[in-house]
Amino acid sequence: MHTLKDMVNNNQKVKFLFYREKELWYTTETGFEFPVPIDDVGNAIFLAEDKAILFMRYIRKHLAMLEKARAESC
Repeated sequence: MHTLKDMVNNNQKVKFLFYREKELWYTTETGFEFPVPIDDVGNAIFLAEDKAILFMRYIRKHLAMLEKARAESC
């Protein structure tokens, strides 16, 4: 599994995948998929492709959620 640093270093990008249930889903160049809740976006513009570092908050949040779910299932 890639670290947060692996996903945002060296000017890497994220790409928009789809919208579902009030979430914009993106993927990193490493293949990690994560949601961006539309309740958080306000008046922001979300592009089809953008710098991964701008999405660090959402990537970190999803990584933590996955780690918590993994720990609870063991």
